Amino acid sequence: MAAPTMAAELTAGIEMAGLNGMSPRNENFVTRNDIRNIAIIAHVDHGKTTLVDGMLRQTNVFRANQQMAERVLDSNDLERERGITILAKNTGIVYNGMTINIVDTPGHADFGGEVERVLNMVDGVLLLVDAVEGPMPQTRFVLRKALEKGLKAIVVINKVDRPAARTDYAVNATFDLFIDLGASEEQADFPVVYTIGLEARAGFTPDTLGNDLGPLFETIINFLPGPTVRIDGPLQLLVTTLDHSAYVGKIAVGRLTSGTLRSGQSVMQATPEGEMIPGKVSQVYLFRDLKRTEVDAAEAGNIVAVAGIPDVGIGDTLTDPNNPQPLPPILVEEPTVRMTFSVNDSPFAGREGQFLTSRHLRARLFQELERNVAMRVEETETANSFIVSGRGELHLAILIETMRREGYEFAVSRPEVIYRQSEQGLQEPLEMVYLEVHNDYLGTVTEMLGTRKGQMQEIRYGDDGTVYTEFLVPTRGMLGFRQPFLTSTRGTGIFHTLFHGYAPYLGEIERQSRGSLVALETGSVTSYALKDLTQRGTFFVHPTQEVYAGQVIGEHVRDEDLVINICKAKQLTNFRDKPKQDDAGLSGIRDLSLDDSIEYLADDDLLEVTPVALRIRKKELRHEIRMREVKRAKQGK
Repeated sequence: MAAPTMAAELTAGIEMAGLNGMSPRNENFVTRNDIRNIAIIAHVDHGKTTLVDGMLRQTNVFRANQQMAERVLDSNDLERERGITILAKNTGIVYNGMTINIVDTPGHADFGGEVERVLNMVDGVLLLVDAVEGPMPQTRFVLRKALEKGLKAIVVINKVDRPAARTDYAVNATFDLFIDLGASEEQADFPVVYTIGLEARAGFTPDTLGNDLGPLFETIINFLPGPTVRIDGPLQLLVTTLDHSAYVGKIAVGRLTSGTLRSGQSVMQATPEGEMIPGKVSQVYLFRDLKRTEVDAAEAGNIVAVAGIPDVGIGDTLTDPNNPQPLPPILVEEPTVRMTFSVNDSPFAGREGQFLTSRHLRARLFQELERNVAMRVEETETANSFIVSGRGELHLAILIETMRREGYEFAVSRPEVIYRQSEQGLQEPLEMVYLEVHNDYLGTVTEMLGTRKGQMQEIRYGDDGTVYTEFLVPTRGMLGFRQPFLTSTRGTGIFHTLFHGYAPYLGEIERQSRGSLVALETGSVTSYALKDLTQRGTFFVHPTQEVYAGQVIGEHVRDEDLVINICKAKQLTNFRDKPKQDDAGLSGIRDLSLDDSIEYLADDDLLEVTPVALRIRKKELRHEIRMREVKRAKQGK
C-alpha cells in the first residue's frame, strides 16, 4: 500500500471515529487528536515512577492475578538499589480509545542529558511536585528545559496524604517558579491535579480525591495538545534513544514527525555531521503497555522503534531517500567534570575481571557514547588511558558501577572540573547549591562553603528550626563535599546541586589535607597488626583481606601519608598463653562505597575497580620513589 493512500485512510478513519478529526494548522500540518505524547518530570523521589505504576494498573496493562513489582519502569538494578531513575524510558497505554505515550525521565541533574533529548519526543509534560517539599532544585532544572521547548505543563501535587502536606504552598511556589523561569502566559495558566501516587488516586482538590486516576487522565486529554505532524509529508524521524535486542540488533527510538514508516522501507540516515547513509528498515514497533509491539506501518505522531539500521546514533534523522529533510540535531549542555579511565596495572590485576585490556576498555567507553549524549570520551597519548567527561560525579559513578557489574576491570583517577578559555580569560563551572540544615549546624556549613569559595545567595528560616539556604559554589569546591557535610550535620543535612554556568576563575581553594595509611608489603591483613595500629587512623580493610604494597588501607589522623605493616603476624613461641579472640575489640574500620571511594581520592591516588572489589591505591606503588618526590616538593618550597 502506498504511503499517500494509507495517510488518506488514516485521516478518514480518525474523522469517522468522532475524535474531531485532525485540526489543520495549514495546508501541510495537521494535529492528531487521538494521541498524547507526554513526559513526567520532577525532582528526585517525588513519585514519578510510582505514579506511572498506577497509570499502568488502571489501564489494564496487568492481569488481575499478575504479580507486579513496584516502580516497574525502574528496571535497571542500579535504579532499584539507589531508588532513582537513571535512564529515560517510555511506554504506551490506551485510555478510552486515546493512546497516551508516557516517558519517565530522571530527576537528578547529573542525568539532564536524558531529560533534554527525550523532551524532543513529547508535546506536554506532567510536573510532579511533593505536597510537603514543594518545588525543589531539580524541579527547576527539568521545568526550565520543558518551558524552553514551549511545552505546556500539568502540575500534579503528589503525596497529599502526608501529615505535613502544604498543598497551597506547593501550588503557589510552583506558580512563582513558572514566572521566575520566564513561562509564557499560556504556560503559566496550568491546571492542577492532586494525587496520592501509592494509592493511584486523583482529584481536582486535595479533599475530594476519587478512587482512581480518572481526573488526571481527563486533564491530560483535555489540556495537553496532540502532536502536530505532516501525514503525507516526507519521512522524518529524529532518533532520541537507542535500545538493543539480541535478535534484531540496534533499535532506534524517536517520534515520527512526518510521513509513514513501514517494514522493509528504504530510508536515508542523516547524521548531525551532514553525512547521508542509505539503509533499510527491517522492523517497526509501537510501544504498548510494557513491551514493543511489531506493526506493519506507523504513522506520523507516534513514538516508534525501528530496527535494521546498524550504525544509527542519537541525533540522526531517518528520512526519505528521494527527498531527504534532516531535522535539527539534539543539543545538550557540555560536561563539567572528567576522570581518567585506565587499564588496571596493580599487582592484583587480572584476578577478578573478565574484560581487562585497553581494547576492551576503549570499545566499552565508545559504546557508551551511542546512548549517553551528555558524556564525552577522549583518547590520550597513551593507549591505556582515556579521559571521560560527564555532567557530575554521580553521572560518572553510575558508568563505573555499570561497567564493573558487566565484568570490566580498570582504574580511575580523581574527578576534576573542566575549565574553558574565553575572551575574559580562564572560566570555571559554578553550581547552585541548595541546602536544608538545622539552625544548630548552619554556622559550620556556612564556614565549610566559605572556604570552598561559596557565596550565599538566599536564606530562609522554617518554623521547625530548619534553615533553607542557597550558595553559588565552584564545581571543584563541591568535589568531596558530601562526606564532611554529613559528618558536620550529624547525618541530618540535605543538599542538592544544579549547574549554574561559567564564571571567571575564583582562585585557589585551600583544602584540608588528609594523609593516608599505605600498606608496606603484599600479604593478608592480620588482626594482630590492626589492633596495634588502631590509634593511627581509620582503616578501610578487614582481617584476612589481601592487600599489596602501595595500596591505601586507611585514613591517617595526621596530614601526611604513613606507610605501615598491616600484615604483621604474632610471633609463635612455646609459651602457653590464655586463649582469646584475636579480632576482639577491633574498631575504626570503615567500609567505603563507590561514591565514598571516589570522594576520598587524592591527586596521587587511583581507584582500582573490579567486579569484586574497590581498592584505593597510590599511582606510584614504590615507596622509595614516592618519598623522593615528597622531598623534592619540600625542597622546591
